[in-house]
Amino acid sequence: MSFMKDFRAFAMKGNVMDLAVAVIIGAAFTAIVSSLVTDIITPAILAPILDRLGLKDIAELKWGAITYGKFLAAVINFIVIALVIFLLVKFIARFQKKEEAAPAAPSSTDVLLMEIRDELRRR
Repeated sequence: MSFMKDFRAFAMKGNVMDLAVAVIIGAAFTAIVSSLVTDIITPAILAPILDRLGLKDIAELKWGAITYGKFLAAVINFIVIALVIFLLVKFIARFQKKEEAAPAAPSSTDVLLMEIRDELRRR
């Protein structure tokens, strides 16, 4: 029975629950970013560039039996996904800085100390 208590205490710790939530949100976020890259950025931006270079389907590039086009496509997808995530993080960080810059309301202790200070100045 002690093993079950220990396991339950471990599983219910804040860090484990936070990690579980982060993994679930990360999986959902991955689907959103993948869709953005696959359905919007690649057809609208990368496809015209590849067409001009004469590469309709980069994944079909071969040199003998080696299909290096799939590798190039994976590298391009990684770079685009990394760029999109970088831009999203920068965008979100901009809002967090504004929230941090706002002055915090004084605590009840601070208010009490300010009242005492003001009273002492009046005397």
